[in-house]
Amino acid sequence: MSESRRSDVRNIAIIAHVDHGKTTLVDSMLKQTGEFKVKADEAQETVMDSNALERERGITILAKNTSVPYLNNTINIVDTPGHADFGSEVERTLKMVDGVLLLVDAYDGPMPQTRFVLKKALELGLRPIVVLNKVDRAGAKPHEALDKTFALFVDLGATDPQLDFPIVYASGRDGWASLDLEHKSADLKPLFETIVKHVPGPVADQEKPLQMLVTILGHDNFVGRIAIGRVFSGRLQKNMPVTLIRRDGKQIKYRITKILRFFGLIQKEMEIAEAGDIVAVAGVEEANVGDTIAAAENPVALEPMSIDEPTLVMEFMVNDSPFTGQDGEFLTTRHLRDRLMHEQQINVGLRIEEITNASSFRVSGRGELHLSILIETMRREGYELAVSKPEVIDKIIDGVKMEPAESLVLDIEDAYRGASLECLGARGADMKNMNLEGNRLRLEYIISARALIGFKSEFLTFTRGTGLMHHSFYGHIPKVKGERLRSKGVLISQEAGLTTGYALESIQERGTLFVGPATPVYAGMVIGESARDNTLTVNPCKKKALSNMRATGSDDAIMLTPHRQLSLEQAIEFIETDELVEVTPKNIRLRKKLLDPIARKRSENK
Repeated sequence: MSESRRSDVRNIAIIAHVDHGKTTLVDSMLKQTGEFKVKADEAQETVMDSNALERERGITILAKNTSVPYLNNTINIVDTPGHADFGSEVERTLKMVDGVLLLVDAYDGPMPQTRFVLKKALELGLRPIVVLNKVDRAGAKPHEALDKTFALFVDLGATDPQLDFPIVYASGRDGWASLDLEHKSADLKPLFETIVKHVPGPVADQEKPLQMLVTILGHDNFVGRIAIGRVFSGRLQKNMPVTLIRRDGKQIKYRITKILRFFGLIQKEMEIAEAGDIVAVAGVEEANVGDTIAAAENPVALEPMSIDEPTLVMEFMVNDSPFTGQDGEFLTTRHLRDRLMHEQQINVGLRIEEITNASSFRVSGRGELHLSILIETMRREGYELAVSKPEVIDKIIDGVKMEPAESLVLDIEDAYRGASLECLGARGADMKNMNLEGNRLRLEYIISARALIGFKSEFLTFTRGTGLMHHSFYGHIPKVKGERLRSKGVLISQEAGLTTGYALESIQERGTLFVGPATPVYAGMVIGESARDNTLTVNPCKKKALSNMRATGSDDAIMLTPHRQLSLEQAIEFIETDELVEVTPKNIRLRKKLLDPIARKRSENK
């Protein structure tokens, strides 16, 4: 018996490497279908990136839904993150769709995250449409990018139907697409026609009992929790009684209070949703990602989603520094627990484990960026906390201890070749490819996630900010013995108080400062990086002694080198296992776990 499919709906996801133009292309699709309705005081570009952190960093962090009308069809679009750290967002959204647009930059070609997101789509049996974006960019090499994309499909074990993918050439920024590279079109019509022609309509059996898979959660101040997902079978009606089937098998009865459909950038209330629709529903208060909303009688759960395991773990703990409570609103273990448990419900790539007899939690995620985004979000919400150095999560596979590894691609000027090879060689990276194009060199490596921690800041330093770096999860490799430690020591404050320019002028000769004058510090706080491999305890609060005597040159102006301000990611990469990053809404400080110098000395001697 053949499957019944809807002809008026197409469900697609847009997948690509970071910064290959997914969100910009969605902007153009919305504009050309008349659904780009943005207020004058709102952002006029990359409107799908509604999160403040997404706008600041220029990346998509959370998957988002929209839809555009084309002729007699509704095209539901899911904009997905391109960074592998948010791969759980990609994995679960691909369960909602029947096809994907794989965007590839015509200049860069396939990059590490292209491989990651394409692998997930091929495993689910989806047939991608390849969109070579930015073909109008100076230096673009669309034919070479297409050859590399085909080779990537073959390498990932694509089936013959998947290898026979349609190709669209496009410029998302300028809003045009073409099936022929030599003939530029006026709009995105060729892209819309390709989607309607090659993406199958959703399987829709209206006679079967209701089944809807929850893939994204939202919140509304008036109706409470909103569950977003695709209706796989049956139909959903307003005020209809349903059964929520949790991932652990528990069943809870609810009544649907509201059904919302996505139209462009807005949501409209509907009375009925049919199989194949992607909708948001209210009234199911305890719904979580991966749960099934099923019929009230004889409910049947959908197959649960499988999500890749976390690769890094950090310890989140209550801030117990002398400055605790000065900046933040949420300070206690209870506040931390509630916030982290809430995050775990909506962020399926996260694992939370409370440490007994301690005011701390082990938080596992997909990478440094994944965890640092969570910390930055909590910081902006008013939380104070301290976090430890990230550690990789090892696995035992066939009796062999394995550790996570990353696929790393560097794009640098040829002048920095020696420094890059030396640095990565010291970190035990395995080179896979080297390609020189003009003055730019592309290096491809496999490197353990443990060795990659702290590399980014070092890389930007020796390339003077001109290098580009991309990495994604590769797999697990046999663990190599030996821990990579920081090559230099730190400068630790001896006492509490305000730093003085007089004291800092002499301290700066011993290393790089992280604080400027008139900055509050406390004993045990890390105020800089030592120029040598030993740790120094210094007094940054020392004042110049007052005297009636005057001498020539004694009142010369103090000359201070501008101090180095660490971002959250840089601070997390910098610390060692005996240090913490203190995170508050207004400050990021480094400190020793043991603030008392005598206790530190005893700990070192053990």
